[in-house]
Amino acid sequence: MRILPKFCIRSLPPTSPKGKALVIFLLGAMLCVAAALSLRCGSQDYSLAQLLDALRQGEGAPWRILVHVRFPRTLAALLAGSALALAGALMQAVLNNAMASPNVIGINAGAGFGAMLVSCLLPAAGLLPAASFLGAFGAALFIYALARRAGLSRTTLILAGLAVSSVLTALVNLLTLLYPDTVMGATGFLLGGFSGVTLAVVRGAAVYLAAGAALCVVLAGDLNVLQLGEESAASLGLHVERVRLVSVLSAALLAGGAVSFSGLLGFVGLLVPHMARRLVGGDNRWLLSASALLGGSFVLLCDVLARVLFAPFELPVGIVMSLLGGPFFLYLLLHRRGGRVYA
Repeated sequence: MRILPKFCIRSLPPTSPKGKALVIFLLGAMLCVAAALSLRCGSQDYSLAQLLDALRQGEGAPWRILVHVRFPRTLAALLAGSALALAGALMQAVLNNAMASPNVIGINAGAGFGAMLVSCLLPAAGLLPAASFLGAFGAALFIYALARRAGLSRTTLILAGLAVSSVLTALVNLLTLLYPDTVMGATGFLLGGFSGVTLAVVRGAAVYLAAGAALCVVLAGDLNVLQLGEESAASLGLHVERVRLVSVLSAALLAGGAVSFSGLLGFVGLLVPHMARRLVGGDNRWLLSASALLGGSFVLLCDVLARVLFAPFELPVGIVMSLLGGPFFLYLLLHRRGGRVYA
Protein backbone atom coordinates (compact mmCIF):
# COMPACT_ATOMS: atom_id res chain seq x y z
CA MET A 1 0.00 0.00 0.00
CA ARG A 2 1.33 3.44 -0.94
CA ILE A 3 1.60 5.58 2.16
CA LEU A 4 4.04 8.27 1.09
CA PRO A 5 3.39 11.11 -1.35
CA LYS A 6 4.20 10.34 -4.97
CA PHE A 7 6.97 12.89 -5.12
CA CYS A 8 8.70 11.21 -2.13
CA ILE A 9 8.53 7.77 -3.73
CA ARG A 10 10.17 9.10 -6.89
CA SER A 11 13.31 10.01 -4.97
CA LEU A 12 16.32 7.72 -4.98
CA PRO A 13 16.24 4.75 -2.59
CA PRO A 14 17.02 5.97 0.94
CA THR A 15 20.61 5.59 1.97
CA SER A 16 21.90 4.57 5.37
CA PRO A 17 22.17 7.19 8.14
CA LYS A 18 25.93 7.26 7.59
CA GLY A 19 25.41 7.86 3.89
CA LYS A 20 22.97 10.67 4.58
CA ALA A 21 25.36 12.19 7.09
CA LEU A 22 28.09 12.11 4.43
CA VAL A 23 25.77 13.87 1.98
CA ILE A 24 25.06 16.58 4.57
CA PHE A 25 28.79 16.99 5.18
CA LEU A 26 29.50 17.32 1.46
CA LEU A 27 26.68 19.85 1.06
CA GLY A 28 28.17 21.85 3.95
CA ALA A 29 31.56 21.78 2.24
CA MET A 30 29.95 22.93 -1.02
CA LEU A 31 28.30 25.79 0.85
CA CYS A 32 31.70 26.88 2.21
CA VAL A 33 33.19 26.78 -1.29
CA ALA A 34 30.27 28.80 -2.69
CA ALA A 35 30.70 31.39 0.09
CA ALA A 36 34.42 31.66 -0.63
CA LEU A 37 33.71 32.22 -4.32
CA SER A 38 31.16 34.87 -3.45
CA LEU A 39 33.72 36.71 -1.32
CA ARG A 40 36.46 36.71 -3.93
CA CYS A 41 34.59 37.03 -7.25
CA GLY A 42 33.01 40.10 -8.77
CA SER A 43 33.85 43.00 -11.03
CA GLN A 44 37.22 42.99 -9.23
CA ASP A 45 38.56 39.53 -8.37
CA TYR A 46 40.67 38.98 -5.26
CA SER A 47 42.52 35.85 -4.27
CA LEU A 48 41.83 34.36 -0.86
CA ALA A 49 45.38 35.34 0.16
CA GLN A 50 44.64 38.98 -0.72
CA LEU A 51 41.42 38.89 1.27
CA LEU A 52 43.16 37.39 4.29
CA ASP A 53 45.85 40.06 4.08
CA ALA A 54 43.17 42.74 3.87
CA LEU A 55 41.51 41.38 7.01
CA ARG A 56 44.81 41.38 8.88
CA GLN A 57 45.63 44.95 7.83
CA GLY A 58 42.13 46.29 8.48
CA GLU A 59 42.37 49.00 5.84
CA GLY A 60 42.61 49.57 2.10
CA ALA A 61 40.25 49.03 -0.83
CA PRO A 62 40.14 45.21 -0.60
CA TRP A 63 39.23 45.43 3.10
CA ARG A 64 36.43 47.92 2.45
CA ILE A 65 35.04 45.86 -0.42
CA LEU A 66 35.17 42.67 1.64
CA VAL A 67 33.66 44.04 4.85
CA HIS A 68 31.13 46.53 3.51
CA VAL A 69 30.08 44.94 0.20
CA ARG A 70 30.87 41.27 -0.26
CA PHE A 71 30.45 39.91 3.25
CA PRO A 72 26.92 41.37 3.70
CA ARG A 73 26.02 40.20 0.21
CA THR A 74 27.36 36.69 0.80
CA LEU A 75 25.55 36.41 4.12
CA ALA A 76 22.30 37.69 2.58
CA ALA A 77 22.45 35.23 -0.33
CA LEU A 78 23.22 32.33 1.99
CA LEU A 79 20.37 33.13 4.37
CA ALA A 80 17.85 33.88 1.62
CA GLY A 81 18.62 30.67 -0.26
CA SER A 82 18.43 28.52 2.86
CA ALA A 83 15.21 30.16 4.06
CA LEU A 84 13.38 29.91 0.73
CA ALA A 85 14.47 26.29 0.24
CA LEU A 86 13.22 25.40 3.73
CA ALA A 87 9.93 27.18 3.07
CA GLY A 88 9.51 25.22 -0.17
CA ALA A 89 10.21 21.88 1.51
CA LEU A 90 7.66 22.70 4.22
CA MET A 91 4.93 23.68 1.76
CA GLN A 92 5.49 20.58 -0.36
CA ALA A 93 5.14 18.39 2.73
CA VAL A 94 2.11 20.20 4.15
CA LEU A 95 0.20 20.44 0.87
CA ASN A 96 1.42 17.04 -0.37
CA ASN A 97 2.18 18.69 -3.69
CA ALA A 98 5.38 18.38 -5.69
CA MET A 99 4.92 21.79 -7.32
CA ALA A 100 4.20 23.80 -4.18
CA SER A 101 6.75 26.50 -3.40
CA PRO A 102 6.65 30.03 -1.96
CA ASN A 103 6.82 31.76 -5.32
CA VAL A 104 4.42 29.43 -7.15
CA ILE A 105 1.53 29.58 -4.65
CA GLY A 106 1.83 33.27 -3.84
CA ILE A 107 3.71 33.40 -0.53
CA ASN A 108 6.58 35.40 -2.01
CA ALA A 109 4.13 37.71 -3.75
CA GLY A 110 2.33 38.27 -0.44
CA ALA A 111 5.61 39.10 1.25
CA GLY A 112 6.48 41.44 -1.61
CA PHE A 113 3.14 43.23 -1.35
CA GLY A 114 3.56 43.69 2.40
CA ALA A 115 7.09 45.01 1.96
CA MET A 116 6.11 47.36 -0.85
CA LEU A 117 3.07 48.66 1.04
CA VAL A 118 5.06 49.59 4.12
CA SER A 119 7.84 51.06 1.95
CA CYS A 120 5.31 53.37 0.32
CA LEU A 121 3.29 54.36 3.38
CA LEU A 122 5.80 54.14 6.25
CA PRO A 123 9.27 54.19 4.68
CA ALA A 124 11.10 55.29 7.83
CA ALA A 125 9.33 53.05 10.35
CA GLY A 126 11.64 50.01 10.08
CA LEU A 127 8.70 47.65 9.60
CA LEU A 128 9.89 45.94 6.43
CA PRO A 129 10.56 42.43 7.86
CA ALA A 130 7.33 42.44 9.86
CA ALA A 131 5.30 43.61 6.86
CA SER A 132 6.90 40.95 4.65
CA PHE A 133 6.06 38.26 7.17
CA LEU A 134 2.44 39.40 7.54
CA GLY A 135 1.97 39.49 3.78
CA ALA A 136 3.49 36.03 3.38
CA PHE A 137 1.45 34.59 6.26
CA GLY A 138 -1.79 36.03 4.89
CA ALA A 139 -1.16 34.58 1.43
CA ALA A 140 -0.15 31.19 2.88
CA LEU A 141 -3.26 31.01 5.06
CA PHE A 142 -5.49 31.86 2.12
CA ILE A 143 -4.00 29.13 -0.07
CA TYR A 144 -4.13 26.65 2.81
CA ALA A 145 -7.80 27.47 3.42
CA LEU A 146 -8.53 26.82 -0.26
CA ALA A 147 -6.78 23.48 -0.05
CA ARG A 148 -8.66 22.41 3.06
CA ARG A 149 -12.16 23.74 2.52
CA ALA A 150 -12.65 23.54 -1.23
CA GLY A 151 -11.03 20.13 -1.65
CA LEU A 152 -8.93 21.35 -4.56
CA SER A 153 -6.92 18.91 -6.61
CA ARG A 154 -3.17 19.38 -6.76
CA THR A 155 -3.26 20.95 -10.20
CA THR A 156 -6.16 23.25 -9.28
CA LEU A 157 -4.34 24.31 -6.13
CA ILE A 158 -1.30 25.37 -8.14
CA LEU A 159 -3.49 27.31 -10.56
CA ALA A 160 -5.23 29.01 -7.63
CA GLY A 161 -1.83 29.92 -6.19
CA LEU A 162 -0.71 31.37 -9.49
CA ALA A 163 -3.91 33.44 -9.63
CA VAL A 164 -3.31 34.77 -6.09
CA SER A 165 0.30 35.52 -6.98
CA SER A 166 -0.79 37.41 -10.10
CA VAL A 167 -3.26 39.54 -8.13
CA LEU A 168 -0.68 40.39 -5.47
CA THR A 169 1.94 41.20 -8.12
CA ALA A 170 -0.58 43.50 -9.81
CA LEU A 171 -1.12 45.28 -6.48
CA VAL A 172 2.64 45.73 -6.13
CA ASN A 173 2.79 47.25 -9.61
CA LEU A 174 -0.13 49.51 -8.73
CA LEU A 175 1.76 50.79 -5.69
CA THR A 176 4.77 51.64 -7.84
CA LEU A 177 2.49 53.73 -10.07
CA LEU A 178 0.74 55.48 -7.20
CA TYR A 179 4.03 56.15 -5.39
CA PRO A 180 6.54 56.90 -8.16
CA ASP A 181 9.28 57.76 -5.67
CA THR A 182 9.56 54.05 -4.90
CA VAL A 183 9.94 52.94 -8.52
CA MET A 184 13.75 53.09 -8.59
CA GLY A 185 14.06 50.85 -5.56
CA ALA A 186 11.16 48.67 -6.65
CA THR A 187 12.83 47.55 -9.87
CA GLY A 188 15.60 45.68 -8.07
CA PHE A 189 13.15 44.37 -5.49
CA LEU A 190 10.76 42.91 -8.05
CA LEU A 191 13.56 41.20 -9.97
CA GLY A 192 15.30 39.98 -6.83
CA GLY A 193 18.92 40.52 -5.91
CA PHE A 194 21.45 41.52 -3.29
CA SER A 195 23.01 44.65 -4.74
CA GLY A 196 23.39 47.23 -1.99
CA VAL A 197 22.27 44.93 0.83
CA THR A 198 23.69 45.84 4.26
CA LEU A 199 24.20 44.00 7.50
CA ALA A 200 21.62 46.22 9.17
CA VAL A 201 18.93 45.07 6.74
CA VAL A 202 19.85 41.41 7.18
CA ARG A 203 19.97 41.82 10.95
CA GLY A 204 16.41 43.15 10.93
CA ALA A 205 15.15 39.95 9.30
CA ALA A 206 17.34 37.57 11.31
CA VAL A 207 14.76 37.12 14.08
CA TYR A 208 12.15 35.91 11.60
CA LEU A 209 14.59 33.57 9.87
CA ALA A 210 15.82 32.14 13.18
CA ALA A 211 12.25 31.55 14.40
CA GLY A 212 11.28 29.84 11.14
CA ALA A 213 14.38 27.62 11.20
CA ALA A 214 13.75 26.66 14.84
CA LEU A 215 10.19 25.63 13.98
CA CYS A 216 11.58 23.48 11.16
CA VAL A 217 13.68 21.56 13.66
CA VAL A 218 10.63 20.99 15.86
CA LEU A 219 8.37 20.01 12.94
CA ALA A 220 10.64 17.54 11.14
CA GLY A 221 9.45 14.43 12.99
CA ASP A 222 5.79 15.45 12.86
CA LEU A 223 5.99 16.03 9.10
CA ASN A 224 7.22 12.46 8.68
CA VAL A 225 4.16 11.22 10.57
CA LEU A 226 1.92 13.48 8.48
CA GLN A 227 3.19 11.80 5.32
CA LEU A 228 1.52 8.57 6.48
CA GLY A 229 -1.82 10.16 5.67
CA GLU A 230 -4.17 12.35 7.66
CA GLU A 231 -6.16 9.53 9.26
CA SER A 232 -3.10 7.44 10.13
CA ALA A 233 -1.31 10.46 11.60
CA ALA A 234 -4.32 11.37 13.73
CA SER A 235 -4.62 7.77 14.97
CA LEU A 236 -0.99 7.99 16.11
CA GLY A 237 -1.85 11.03 18.24
CA LEU A 238 -0.66 13.77 15.90
CA HIS A 239 -2.65 17.01 15.99
CA VAL A 240 -2.81 17.33 12.20
CA GLU A 241 -4.32 20.80 11.94
CA ARG A 242 -1.89 22.26 14.46
CA VAL A 243 1.12 20.79 12.66
CA ARG A 244 -0.09 22.18 9.35
CA LEU A 245 -0.82 25.60 10.77
CA VAL A 246 2.60 25.82 12.46
CA SER A 247 4.24 24.66 9.22
CA VAL A 248 2.49 27.42 7.30
CA LEU A 249 3.61 29.89 9.98
CA SER A 250 7.19 28.68 9.69
CA ALA A 251 7.15 28.93 5.88
CA ALA A 252 5.79 32.48 6.15
CA LEU A 253 8.49 33.48 8.65
CA LEU A 254 11.21 32.11 6.37
CA ALA A 255 9.85 33.48 3.10
CA GLY A 256 8.84 36.85 4.57
CA GLY A 257 12.22 37.36 6.23
CA ALA A 258 14.10 36.43 3.06
CA VAL A 259 11.97 38.56 0.72
CA SER A 260 12.44 41.62 2.97
CA PHE A 261 16.10 41.92 1.90
CA SER A 262 16.40 39.76 -1.24
CA GLY A 263 13.32 40.79 -3.21
CA LEU A 264 11.12 38.39 -5.15
CA LEU A 265 13.51 35.54 -5.88
CA GLY A 266 11.82 32.71 -7.73
CA PHE A 267 12.13 28.94 -7.99
CA VAL A 268 14.49 28.34 -5.03
CA GLY A 269 11.71 26.74 -3.00
CA LEU A 270 10.61 24.66 -5.99
CA LEU A 271 13.92 23.48 -7.39
CA VAL A 272 16.07 22.89 -4.31
CA PRO A 273 13.81 20.53 -2.26
CA HIS A 274 13.54 18.22 -5.26
CA MET A 275 17.32 18.13 -5.62
CA ALA A 276 17.72 17.50 -1.88
CA ARG A 277 15.10 14.74 -1.94
CA ARG A 278 17.07 12.96 -4.64
CA LEU A 279 20.12 13.02 -2.38
CA VAL A 280 18.75 12.07 1.04
CA GLY A 281 15.24 10.73 0.44
CA GLY A 282 11.94 11.91 1.90
CA ASP A 283 12.78 11.82 5.63
CA ASN A 284 12.28 15.43 6.70
CA ARG A 285 14.84 15.14 9.49
CA TRP A 286 17.46 14.93 6.73
CA LEU A 287 15.59 16.64 3.93
CA LEU A 288 15.20 20.01 5.68
CA SER A 289 18.91 20.17 6.52
CA ALA A 290 19.92 19.20 2.99
CA SER A 291 17.50 21.75 1.53
CA ALA A 292 18.91 24.56 3.67
CA LEU A 293 22.53 23.80 2.72
CA LEU A 294 21.76 23.25 -0.95
CA GLY A 295 19.55 26.34 -1.13
CA GLY A 296 22.28 28.55 0.29
CA SER A 297 24.82 27.16 -2.16
CA PHE A 298 22.46 27.52 -5.12
CA VAL A 299 21.67 31.18 -4.49
CA LEU A 300 25.32 32.01 -3.75
CA LEU A 301 26.46 30.46 -7.03
CA CYS A 302 23.67 32.17 -8.97
CA ASP A 303 24.71 35.49 -7.41
CA VAL A 304 28.32 34.89 -8.43
CA LEU A 305 27.18 34.18 -12.01
CA ALA A 306 25.07 37.34 -11.98
CA ARG A 307 28.16 39.37 -11.04
CA VAL A 308 30.74 37.84 -13.38
CA LEU A 309 28.87 36.94 -16.58
CA PHE A 310 28.75 40.52 -17.88
CA ALA A 311 31.19 42.23 -15.50
CA PRO A 312 31.41 45.07 -14.72
CA PHE A 313 27.67 45.15 -15.51
CA GLU A 314 25.68 43.14 -12.96
CA LEU A 315 22.57 41.11 -13.67
CA PRO A 316 19.83 40.85 -11.04
CA VAL A 317 20.25 37.39 -9.56
CA GLY A 318 16.52 36.77 -9.95
CA ILE A 319 16.94 36.69 -13.73
CA VAL A 320 19.61 33.98 -13.51
CA MET A 321 17.49 31.91 -11.14
CA SER A 322 14.38 32.23 -13.31
CA LEU A 323 16.32 31.06 -16.38
CA LEU A 324 17.31 27.96 -14.42
CA GLY A 325 14.04 27.38 -12.56
CA GLY A 326 11.56 28.02 -15.38
CA PRO A 327 12.47 24.94 -17.44
CA PHE A 328 12.46 22.83 -14.28
CA PHE A 329 8.93 24.00 -13.43
CA LEU A 330 7.78 23.10 -16.95
CA TYR A 331 9.34 19.66 -16.51
CA LEU A 332 7.37 19.11 -13.30
CA LEU A 333 4.16 20.41 -14.85
CA LEU A 334 4.38 18.29 -18.01
CA HIS A 335 6.15 15.20 -16.72
CA ARG A 336 3.94 12.27 -17.66
CA ARG A 337 3.22 9.26 -15.56
CA GLY A 338 1.15 6.65 -17.30
CA GLY A 339 0.23 9.09 -20.06
CA ARG A 340 -1.21 11.70 -17.68
CA VAL A 341 0.08 15.11 -16.74
CA TYR A 342 1.97 14.82 -13.46
CA ALA A 343 -0.11 16.51 -10.76
